[in-house]
Amino acid sequence: MLRIAAVAVALAAVGAVLVGGSPAAVEKQARPFPQVIQLPTGFRPEGIEVGTGTTFYAGSVANGAIYRGNLRTGRGAILVPGASGKAATGIELDARNRLFVAGAGTGNGYVYDARTAALIRTYNFATAPTFINDVVVTPDAAYFTDSQKPVLYRVPIGPNGALGDAQTISLGGDYVHVAGQFNLNGIDATPDGKTLVAVQTVNGKVYRIDPAAGVAKLIALAAGESVPNGDGILLTGKTLYVVQNQLNRVAVIALAPGLASGRVVTRLSDPDLDVPTTIDDLGRRLYAVNAHFGVANPDTAAYQVVQLRKPRGR
Repeated sequence: MLRIAAVAVALAAVGAVLVGGSPAAVEKQARPFPQVIQLPTGFRPEGIEVGTGTTFYAGSVANGAIYRGNLRTGRGAILVPGASGKAATGIELDARNRLFVAGAGTGNGYVYDARTAALIRTYNFATAPTFINDVVVTPDAAYFTDSQKPVLYRVPIGPNGALGDAQTISLGGDYVHVAGQFNLNGIDATPDGKTLVAVQTVNGKVYRIDPAAGVAKLIALAAGESVPNGDGILLTGKTLYVVQNQLNRVAVIALAPGLASGRVVTRLSDPDLDVPTTIDDLGRRLYAVNAHFGVANPDTAAYQVVQLRKPRGR
């Protein structure tokens, strides 16, 4: 038995050399990513963002706190402490390691240094009724949705990374605002930032939007499909993932060239999903955050990040 153990250790050491690391490093690389990651009790998450490596960030709609964790180990800690009067819904990391955060009913957007947690700037986009819901960062701007107003808010980003003053873009084209309901919600963009994609929660419609003019064109889904309760979205190539929160599933849409139309190819579900709101990816893995809307005692409830797998070919 001792000889077998010695051989095993030797083989591990040889393998470590071949992959360029220690036996401990090899073991770490082989360790599976946890299926479910527990967030702090009472955190009340809404947004999730996968950053560099296996780092992820989640925001709290309760008090604006930002949690930074590791998708491989499942461990993490509060990066930005919560504060009374703040909220965090959608979040996005830019290439300069800045976190852009949608501020829900506060009407604000926030920009933080993801390394130091320092607040870089606060934007006051709107007054009530307002719900700054999600954000996407493109090469030259950050765009925020407002679920209570037929507009987008644009924060210009200069060539040197300088942040400009906020601009309001009125939505037109095929977009029809439904007063008193949750409207534009999750948002993403093509890599060049010239086309935005967003979902309207109240009716499950998906749009492609010209950010220069605010003209929204309906993405026609085959067979009269829609994505009711559409929340956070993720655009990867010609595949669009739409979280359907109250339905505990994620619609997977194959988009046509030009994003004029699409087809729902499947809907992902998992027993661990409990009113998921937003989604991001790391390779073949998808990560959705459970918001548990309607839970009896939200400040003492457990909240999770749940791992899903992308469908074959997506």
